[in-house]
Amino acid sequence: MRFGLFLPQGWRFDLVGIDDSQHWPTITSLARRADDGDLWESVWVYDHFHTTPVPSEEATHEAWSLMAGLAASTDRVRLGQMCTCMAYRNPMYLAKVAATVDHISGGRLEMGIGAGWYEHEWRAYGYGFPRAGVRLKMLEEGVQIFEQAWREGVATFHGEHYDVDGAICRPLPLQPGGVPLWIAGGGEKVTLRIAAQHARYTNFDGTLEGFTRKSQILREHCAEVGTDFDQITRSANYNVLIGSTEAEVEERTAELVARLSPHMDADRLEQQLRGFRGMPAHGTPEQVVEKLTALKEQGLAYGIFYFPDAAYTTDSIELFEREIMPALM
Repeated sequence: MRFGLFLPQGWRFDLVGIDDSQHWPTITSLARRADDGDLWESVWVYDHFHTTPVPSEEATHEAWSLMAGLAASTDRVRLGQMCTCMAYRNPMYLAKVAATVDHISGGRLEMGIGAGWYEHEWRAYGYGFPRAGVRLKMLEEGVQIFEQAWREGVATFHGEHYDVDGAICRPLPLQPGGVPLWIAGGGEKVTLRIAAQHARYTNFDGTLEGFTRKSQILREHCAEVGTDFDQITRSANYNVLIGSTEAEVEERTAELVARLSPHMDADRLEQQLRGFRGMPAHGTPEQVVEKLTALKEQGLAYGIFYFPDAAYTTDSIELFEREIMPALM
C-alpha cells in the first residue's frame, strides 16, 4: 500500500489555538518532515474556504496557494488536493495553474478533482448551488478541458457550462501526458463512469463494504467504456485516531473533543466523531492493521490519512509510521 498524509490547513479546526503567523511554518514543517523520510509518498490538502461542519472565523488556507508554496518548499513528496472542486475555478484557468505548479514542483503534482458538495461555501462565494446533475456535468466537461490543454497545449471546447476557444496552456506540465487525474467521489451512475473514462486514480468510500461495492461498480463501468480496470489505482481517505492501548485511543479522542466542542453543538460534534470511531484507522495498531489489511486484499492500493492532532504533536504520526505502515507496505 502507498501512503499520503493530509496536512492541517484549518478547514477541520485543526489549527485552532495556533497564532496565524505560525500556520504556514506549522504546515511546512510537517510537509518537510514527510519529504525528508521515505514512508510518505505524498502530502495533501482539502479544497475548501470555510471551516466544517460549521463556518467560523477560524482560518482555512486556500488549497492551490498551498500547492504552489509546498511545491517550492519540498523536494520529493508528491502534492495533491482531495479534492479540488471543479466549479470553484474556471477549468482552463485551473489547467494553467496546475501546469505551473507542476513546473515549480519538478513534476510532482497530482490533480484531485470532484463535483463539490459544501453548499454553504458555494453560496457564500457566489457560485450558487446547482443540482448534483449539473455539478457532475461541470466536472465531466472540465476534465475534458484539462486533458486537451495538457496534451495539446491549447484547448477549444464548447459545452453546456464551459466554453473555451483557443486557450493556450504553455508550458505543458512536466509530467508526460499531463498531471495525473484523481476522480474523487463514489456516485455510482455518473462519477464512477467519469472515473472509468478519465482517471488514473479513484478516491471513494473507505469502509470495507463500501469500498468493495464501489470497486465492483467501477469495474462494470470500465468494461462498458473499454478501460482497463486494473490500470486505475483505487484510494480512500482515513481519519486517524490511534493509540498504543485502547485507553490511549480514548485519551486522544477526548483531546479532539476538547478542541472541537467550543465550535459546534453536540449533534455536530457527534457527527464528526462518527467519522473516526469504528472506522478503519481507529483503534490500536493491531486493530488498524487488521482492518486496513482486509481493505488491501480488496484492492485498496493507496490510503490518504488525516491526523487531527498533527499541528500539535507528531506522536500519532510516529506511532502510525512505526507500527502500521511497515505491516502494509
